[in-house]
Amino acid sequence: MAVSPHSFPPRKRRPSAAAFVSPNFSAQALLDSLLCLCQEISAMKPLHFLLNRYSNSMIRKSRLLEVILEDFRRDRIVSLSASASLCLEEMYIVLQRIKTLIEDCSNGSKMWLLTQNQSIANNFHELTLDLSTLLDVFPVKDAGLTEDVEELFYLLRSHCSESFAFVDPRDEDLRFRVLKTIDRIRDEIVPDYTELSEIFSRIELRDSSSCREEIENLEDEVQNQTDEKSRSDVIALIGFVRYAKCVLYGASTPESGFQRKDSISDLALPADFRCPISLDLMHDPVVVATGHTYDRAAITLWIESGHNTCPKTGQTLSHTDLIPNRALKNLIAMWCRQERIPFDVTESNKGGINGVTLNKAALEAMRMTASFLVNKLATPLDSVNDANGVVYELRVLAKTDSGSRGFIAQAGALPLLVRHLISDHPTLQVNAVTTVLNLSILEANKSLIMETDGALIGVIEVLRSGATWEAKGNAAATIFSLSSVHSYRRRLGRKTRVIRGLLDLAKDGPISSKRDALVTILTLAGDRETVGRLIEGGVMETVSHVMNSLPEEAVTILEMVVRKGGFVAIASAFNLIKKLGAVLREGSDRARESAAAALVTMCRQGGSDMVTELASMAGIERVIWEMMGSGTMRGRRKAASLLRILRRWAAGLDRNGGLGGGDLTMVSSSRMVGDSTTIVSPSRGATVNS
Repeated sequence: MAVSPHSFPPRKRRPSAAAFVSPNFSAQALLDSLLCLCQEISAMKPLHFLLNRYSNSMIRKSRLLEVILEDFRRDRIVSLSASASLCLEEMYIVLQRIKTLIEDCSNGSKMWLLTQNQSIANNFHELTLDLSTLLDVFPVKDAGLTEDVEELFYLLRSHCSESFAFVDPRDEDLRFRVLKTIDRIRDEIVPDYTELSEIFSRIELRDSSSCREEIENLEDEVQNQTDEKSRSDVIALIGFVRYAKCVLYGASTPESGFQRKDSISDLALPADFRCPISLDLMHDPVVVATGHTYDRAAITLWIESGHNTCPKTGQTLSHTDLIPNRALKNLIAMWCRQERIPFDVTESNKGGINGVTLNKAALEAMRMTASFLVNKLATPLDSVNDANGVVYELRVLAKTDSGSRGFIAQAGALPLLVRHLISDHPTLQVNAVTTVLNLSILEANKSLIMETDGALIGVIEVLRSGATWEAKGNAAATIFSLSSVHSYRRRLGRKTRVIRGLLDLAKDGPISSKRDALVTILTLAGDRETVGRLIEGGVMETVSHVMNSLPEEAVTILEMVVRKGGFVAIASAFNLIKKLGAVLREGSDRARESAAAALVTMCRQGGSDMVTELASMAGIERVIWEMMGSGTMRGRRKAASLLRILRRWAAGLDRNGGLGGGDLTMVSSSRMVGDSTTIVSPSRGATVNS
């Protein structure tokens, strides 16, 4: 998979001291590089409230060192002794570490920085001591410094040697108050509003926007931690900040200038990042027995629906173990970070985030946030915008993990969301139906949605007459999620408005919404009774309409319908034979495979008219031969079956349709062995078993 280097985001994990190596520079280049580093550090802004003293001290020392280096290299050809060269090389490493530490403290999470205050203060102190040691051993007398600059050198050395570890008592007091508040949350005690307000004011998180940015930085920090306890502690901080944001600053939607995207529908999603089943971005890619990768949720649904084959190849799975594809997941996460898309981490069986077991504080913060938002939604709000803000916060919370979805549903959110599904406010409707979609991911919530008065009707109404395509697409995705339960799939498939809504969306919607509708149609088509309703509703016309724009999805649905729909489905698909032939010629491997499978079913059960229509296509035999040599394993088998059907038709031996006609000269010889046919291509000399 080719990934542009520009797709990779800025460094996330802080490098260790061992990650920096001595530069292999000439004396002049080494001094120039040191001077450049000093200038970069000198231009940095000191930290605002935490570790301000240390960052200010480092920046001042860097400015003094900059003056010394300028004098050292001025108006002379630089010549360094071995000891001076070694000393400056080590100084280069120390300055790199100083720069990196200040950058991380400036750009990272303020909450995490506060909780790690003592540790980071020790890092600053150790770097100061390292710099002091290098200044002590540097052969200053041989450097040829002017008298004033030499005095400045000794002053800098003195300041470094007199340094001692220091933690501001005010920072320690603030850290203690934060940890105490989190402990109270763990004990199910609601934090005091005044205490929250003072803490967040001192940390300089004074509005919703800064809190959103802090949550984003904490989510990045989860990836920086190597042990489960630290990662779990960071997740507790995320819950704490999210709760305080809602309580202190109220529910709000993102500002117009906020860069983080909530949807990927408008982005060019790399093909390798799409799940072959759902066609959406994979959040937890796993490898099945055949070696193909799918999103865990989609392939799990496929297997639980009774399938024992690989969706891409049709091969029987030797086992149903799902192996995490961590390399691909890391690439997807980095791409999402670059595009400013929240990468939905997938909960483990233990109810954690990204494989991390949530601690009690994190769970309680999540529960308190859900209860606060649902209670606020239950009270009369001043305006539609206020309601929209609360529903949006619920939408975001419901995306985080299974625990939040459970807490929101338990707090009674579903009946309150129902009334907003038919809202005249387009954004509120989108937020409401997307919240229901996010809640439906949790298995236990599916029955609640199906049983809550008006919930299913509301989702169907959005599908049929939603204010925006996004709302309609998310309604279709909700139906897809609910249909993972077999009894619900049959119930949904019996509703004419569901069938009509999905077909209309697939025909008229934008590409992203079409995909949502087509994937849902494919799922419902797993039930034979529903296939009949799909045919009556015009699924063949819809498939024909989208065949050019979304060939893979269209032919996959067609294959399912003709396989389960009987003669009526096959007869109604007659006009699509030439389009299927075009897919065989120009489509992707997956599309060609499904097209070949559909044609085999149609030709076997539809009689000689079907075969005649296929055989009348110019060059079809060459296309089939090429597919037998280069398609997927299942595609090659289906192509061989098609070739055998065409050969029998040409020889007038088709028993169903009587004598065929046509002059096909693509086979020079063949022999039958049991149920297997060996076919020899005259042009390639290739042998294919079907």
